[in-house]
Amino acid sequence: MNNFIYSIPTKIFFGEGQIKNLGHEVKKYADKVLLLYGGGSIKKNGIYDDVVKQLNDNAVEFVELAGVEPNPRIQTVRKGVDLCRKENVKLVLAVGGGSTIDCAKAIAGATKYDGDAWDIVLDGRKIKDSLYVASVLTLAATGSEMDVAAVISDMTKNDKIGFKSELVRPVFSVMDPTYTYSVSKYQTAAGSADIISHILESYFSNVNTYMNVRNCEALLKTVIEFAPIAIKEPTNYEARANLMWASSWAINDFIKLGNEVNWTVHPIEHQLSAYYDITHGVGLAIITPHWMRAVLSDITVEKFCEFAHNVWDIPYIEDKFKMANDGIDRMEEYFKSLDIPMTLREVGIDKENFDIMATKAAKSMVNNYVELTKEQILEIFEKAL
Repeated sequence: MNNFIYSIPTKIFFGEGQIKNLGHEVKKYADKVLLLYGGGSIKKNGIYDDVVKQLNDNAVEFVELAGVEPNPRIQTVRKGVDLCRKENVKLVLAVGGGSTIDCAKAIAGATKYDGDAWDIVLDGRKIKDSLYVASVLTLAATGSEMDVAAVISDMTKNDKIGFKSELVRPVFSVMDPTYTYSVSKYQTAAGSADIISHILESYFSNVNTYMNVRNCEALLKTVIEFAPIAIKEPTNYEARANLMWASSWAINDFIKLGNEVNWTVHPIEHQLSAYYDITHGVGLAIITPHWMRAVLSDITVEKFCEFAHNVWDIPYIEDKFKMANDGIDRMEEYFKSLDIPMTLREVGIDKENFDIMATKAAKSMVNNYVELTKEQILEIFEKAL
């Protein structure tokens, strides 16, 4: 087990009705906030009214920035930075899913940075000070409500890049599972695939800390169990609650601390999103089984057998590669059962940009579970087509 420092200081208000704590908690950090949200669904489902009432009841002023994109753009970040500086905002309150929270983190970090916001996306270490970040979560997927990372896109350059800084970790998050009742079947499935992918990035690690591996398996089985229920029964509280809580623990550092983890599937998928603006979780679901088959070898087969047995309850057999492939097949079949597109063609992707996408993705293939070459990534794209 590697050395690590453990600190997850985000305060969580979890459960139905926890919005009652929002105004009082915001007031601890700021008298004026930037209220950040996406396409306006929060105004249709009543969440916006709940948030505004809390701010008004606690004498918290706010300015609004709507329209955060599903793959948040650097241009929107720059708008938020200008607004925060002009209005002397102290806290960015994201109401939405991971894209909105990621955008809030970038705005918060860039507001107190002298250069352009894209600089901190390229290197989160440049963030030396930040506005506070808080969130009201409306989608179980990215885990951004409790972690230090954000992913921002510059579509003019076809770049989608993640950055990290402890300074932008939310100081608190309100997580009410009922706020996810209106999430569509498609987005519930895509969000669940995102959670699964986050867990797998830590699970397939070069340092297998026993406790972390078992926790990964428990989280995987939780999502596998409850995603279909949430899709079939959108207002099933237990299903929504389990997905929401699993999304946080999939990426808040807990299951990776002590392990050697450099993600592989996410950097590959980021190229798909950067060039085609597809739903992130769908891209992950498409790529994951093909990545698994690409890295299966004499060296990794034992780990894939462990995955097959402990996650999918496949009995151990003498033919390890058959067992490993059975586990991979089960993962792929599960994604299909959620009615997620499972080929690149289905989401409008052809071969045109394969070469440049593979070239850019290969730059991230250092100290991964299995380091992949450009040619291997190209093969993954070809097989996923």
